[in-house]
Amino acid sequence: MSQTEPGTSSTHASHADGGRRRLAEVDPPIALGPLDGRYRKAVAPLVDHLSEAALNRERVHVEVEWLIHLTSQQVVPGAPVLTEAERAYLRSVVETFDAGTVAELAETERVTVHDVKAVEYLLKARIAQASEVLGEGTSLPAVSELVHFACTSEDVNNLSYSLMVQGAVQQVWLPAARALVAELAAMAREHAGVPMLARTHGQPATPTTLGKELAVLAHRLGRQLRRIEGAEYLGKINGATGTYGAHLAAVPEADWVGVSRSFVEHLGLTWNPLTTQIESHDWQAELYADVARFNRILHNLATDVWTYISMGYFIQVRGQGTVGSSTMPHKVNPIRFENAEANLEMSSALLDTLGATLVTSRLQRDLTDSTTQRNIGPAFGHSLLAIDNVRRGLAGLDADPAAMARDLDANWEVLGEAVQSAMRAAGVAGVPGMDEPYERLKELTRGRRITGEDLRAFVATLGLPEDVAARLSAMTPASYTGAAEELVGLLDL
Repeated sequence: MSQTEPGTSSTHASHADGGRRRLAEVDPPIALGPLDGRYRKAVAPLVDHLSEAALNRERVHVEVEWLIHLTSQQVVPGAPVLTEAERAYLRSVVETFDAGTVAELAETERVTVHDVKAVEYLLKARIAQASEVLGEGTSLPAVSELVHFACTSEDVNNLSYSLMVQGAVQQVWLPAARALVAELAAMAREHAGVPMLARTHGQPATPTTLGKELAVLAHRLGRQLRRIEGAEYLGKINGATGTYGAHLAAVPEADWVGVSRSFVEHLGLTWNPLTTQIESHDWQAELYADVARFNRILHNLATDVWTYISMGYFIQVRGQGTVGSSTMPHKVNPIRFENAEANLEMSSALLDTLGATLVTSRLQRDLTDSTTQRNIGPAFGHSLLAIDNVRRGLAGLDADPAAMARDLDANWEVLGEAVQSAMRAAGVAGVPGMDEPYERLKELTRGRRITGEDLRAFVATLGLPEDVAARLSAMTPASYTGAAEELVGLLDL
């Protein structure tokens, strides 16, 4: 009989002894997380902006543009002004950045054990090869030592992350979020006049319309989008402790503050004039708080729509090839909204952590932000995946006005509010017998169902003016929606 270590089952031991193939050794590599595995297709556009490869590409971009900026502004005495062909050659290093470049950087980093230094050496290697493309007369080799000139790694990193996040938000996340809100707004307008029983505290309440409730959510989401659209993306390039020490030591006559500002703005970012070694990341915390708030409102939408589905107000479109339940063939589960909830919770948790962590750095710099910022991609990935789920979920819904009408017709007591409010107004106008309207309606409706006949009979006993009594007697739960339909028209999306 075989023996195992104490506390280890024989089954576990057989697996550990090689009874199964090690999945970590499978080629191509298997993703550890769901965003790069199961859900890769939905979040793939973010790879161009928030992956490790994207970070290195932006680093190369920043280094190239800094070199071009220094030479074009003639900041360093004796440095040649680059020709258009030489600038194009440098920028081609960014444009042709591919899997081969990624592998080359990885190989260099194994020697440097420093990611930004590997980028510097890559660019210097390309400059050394420039004569093969531009001819022996090129001046690029003469400016090789201006690569990473007076920079600390964080000068390159902070600008790279700003460009990455800006690209991810403006080119990927915002278009998807805008499309979702536009689709929701269209649903709100389509169903603006469909009466629906409201439920406050889960109890039957003053009727509304389906469209008005969807419009509320669209309006809330749209407001957050406007905040996110107005986000600032800050950057700095001012040296190891934010003092331009190396800059002024090397070229004291240059206006380094002006050079820094013009360069950051050249990249399309907002210049941060006062920093330590790191850009303070406050703009990131502000942006992530807004995106997390968008997530939480979208989570509210997902739970509300899930509830409307369970109440029969929405029918999920069949025939889309989905299996609702493995054992109950009649079911079509609201999985899109449930998956969205989970992904929104994951995204918001990451965004909250990013926002809380990134605004703090010990003294002039610590490295916690380096690890933290590598999780920006997953934070946006889970949000983007949730947006995709909600959009597909909404596209698979049909409203069922008949189900809503049945619910309304079963709850005539909600008109008690209308009657007692009319009594209050009549009493103020001098009509006698209008005392204690709330208490009288409470006695009629609290804890019991009433019918239309019950309500009309009650109204007939009140002594209201004829026109008021007629208006109340003609009212039904389905017609008691106030200005709900009109309010949908105020949606500015």
